[in-house]
Amino acid sequence: MTNTRKTQLAFATIGVLLLVIGFAQSWNVSLGILNLCLISAVMALGVNMQWGYAGLLNVGVMGFAALGGVSAVLVSQAPVVEAWNASWGRMLIAAICFGGTVAAAIFTYRKLMPGRNRNLALTLVIVVGLALTRLFLDPAISSIEAIQPAKTGFLGGMGLPIILSWVFGGVVAAGIAWCIGKVALGLRADYLAIATLGISEIIIAVLKNEDWLTRGVKNVTGLSRPVPYEIDLQTSPWFIDLMRWWHSSALDGLATDARQQALKQFVIDGSSIFVKLCYTGLFAAVLLIVLWLSVRALNSPWGRMMRAIRDNEIAAGAMGKDVTRRHLEIFIIGSAVIGVAGAMLTTLDGQFTPTSYQPLRFTFLIWVMVIVGGSGNNMGSVLGGFLIWLVWIEAEPVGVWLMEVGTGWLDESNVLRLHLIENAQHMRLFFMGLVLLLVLRFSPGGILPEVVRKR
Repeated sequence: MTNTRKTQLAFATIGVLLLVIGFAQSWNVSLGILNLCLISAVMALGVNMQWGYAGLLNVGVMGFAALGGVSAVLVSQAPVVEAWNASWGRMLIAAICFGGTVAAAIFTYRKLMPGRNRNLALTLVIVVGLALTRLFLDPAISSIEAIQPAKTGFLGGMGLPIILSWVFGGVVAAGIAWCIGKVALGLRADYLAIATLGISEIIIAVLKNEDWLTRGVKNVTGLSRPVPYEIDLQTSPWFIDLMRWWHSSALDGLATDARQQALKQFVIDGSSIFVKLCYTGLFAAVLLIVLWLSVRALNSPWGRMMRAIRDNEIAAGAMGKDVTRRHLEIFIIGSAVIGVAGAMLTTLDGQFTPTSYQPLRFTFLIWVMVIVGGSGNNMGSVLGGFLIWLVWIEAEPVGVWLMEVGTGWLDESNVLRLHLIENAQHMRLFFMGLVLLLVLRFSPGGILPEVVRKR
């Protein structure tokens, strides 16, 4: 079977599964899964750029996704005027002190010769600079968090449309990736994995504890939307007329009261589906743009150079390629894509919850998507994003059904039967492992392996 035919068959299978879920459960569930599949596919593309193109083992996916999530807050939330009035002066002085500390440390490092004197001078500059920064920052933070802590207690954001946070999230993630890459990309692959994992945990810890910036574990809810609200659609004449026309066959023949009641229910259900379809259009547009750019980049001379570096760094370096610089480039680009996906996810959720960022969901699953779909193949990463998220979501209801059928011969009050049914949600971990093992056994390169073109 050709690679094109295999790709068509794989995505057709995903489409059929979504249709089955829509008919068997509900279209709201099916579209909800589809939207999360689209976001997961974008995130998987970012990881595939780093691993599939350049062989960089980034285990800090969770941190970059969280940076995208907090960007949605910083862009869309209205600024808390009282907090700014209470602290902007001290915050400005603290920022100047911190910037001065960084500049002084760089100057000291460059001007002094390596040795004990430079180390002592650097230590002194950093300690004094951070002490001055905290001298002004701590009172500012206290005054910010004292402003209606139950409702605000943080600075807020810029009050801009939340869709701009998708770009902003990519920029923030790219900036942090540059800082990390300048330090960590000289490390060996296993050390790089440990470093990125540790840094991602640091990012999450900061987001959980710096209430003045993100409200911490108190969460930020009620984020604005780039799509209409269901309640607005339910009172809009044009939408009510649309639902009346769409369900005209079901409404015909009903009595007046029954028709009104049925139409009301159709409007309620239809508003939720319409909103999800709007999200689907936005997320699909982003996915197609990222995918198109990824394919163009991979098939360009730059992409061939990246794969040459991945396959043999020593040979590429001997040919005059700056391996560290190219690694930094792809690390920044992949992290930016992950940041965009993180902002999209927070937009869909309508809230920012730092405690929800767990390695299982935002690192392990994304890596499974890349490996199962096909490392180095952009379409494979998209397929992996769809397939793995489908399995992850549907494993729980399927697991419950399997437990009910498998223990049907036992009495309904049997302790073992009740225990298995109550814990059926853990079947999703079993299904994840099963899918991963089957793919690695029968198709080690993934369902859609990387295509190497001979030139």
